[in-house]
Amino acid sequence: MRKPIIAGNWKMNKTPAEAAELVKALAPLVRDAVCDVVVCVPAVDFDTVKEAAEGTNIRLGAQNVHYAASGAYTGELSAAMLKACGVAYVVIGHSERRQYFGETDKTVNLRTRAAVAAGLVPIVCVGELKDERESGYTDAIVEYQTRMALTGLTPDEVKSVVIAYEPVWAIGTGLTATDEQANETIGVIRKALERQYGKAVADAVRIQYGGSMNPGNVRGLMAQPEIDGGLIGGASLKAPDFAAVVLDR
Repeated sequence: MRKPIIAGNWKMNKTPAEAAELVKALAPLVRDAVCDVVVCVPAVDFDTVKEAAEGTNIRLGAQNVHYAASGAYTGELSAAMLKACGVAYVVIGHSERRQYFGETDKTVNLRTRAAVAAGLVPIVCVGELKDERESGYTDAIVEYQTRMALTGLTPDEVKSVVIAYEPVWAIGTGLTATDEQANETIGVIRKALERQYGKAVADAVRIQYGGSMNPGNVRGLMAQPEIDGGLIGGASLKAPDFAAVVLDR
């Protein structure tokens, strides 16, 4: 059985003080969670979130990582830097990184490999645009992005990766795929993993839904057999809402 994972992606929100306040409010609400609970926060919040989460079941995540160990990459953070700050998970290839900051399938792969090599758990995002879904290309796109992201990893390394299916048309729009659509596409991703790495690997990899999961739709989505959790945006910024997603099964 795959253990579910609910990860909050705070995006560019919360000062260090606000971040600590949120984690302190969240911790008692989710202490009995049967899933892994992660908050992926801005880098300026690492220290206060790490301190606030000490002794709880909340793990610290980052929102990006560079593929180089060091060098002239202004504004970037290496995997070793994240590890030194207590980061355990890192989001890679989010649609906003692809749209606004030139992330490509190639750089997603390089960042994923760097994260795995450092012992971080990558949360690798894949997903299609609205016109791509309407044109019938969803399956081909998510399979291609998944295979590209994992190129160069061993089967055992792939088992450690979390994949987040995020239909780009549902990010920040309030729209969401139907439970059946999300389950079907995540099933496509799992079948692609099986073809490439075998059934044991495909069965081990956790695949989240990342398209506006919230307290109102989490139960139906999490009832689907292929969905192992969620990458949560707006609903992760309020402790009661995020706790409702974590706990509502």
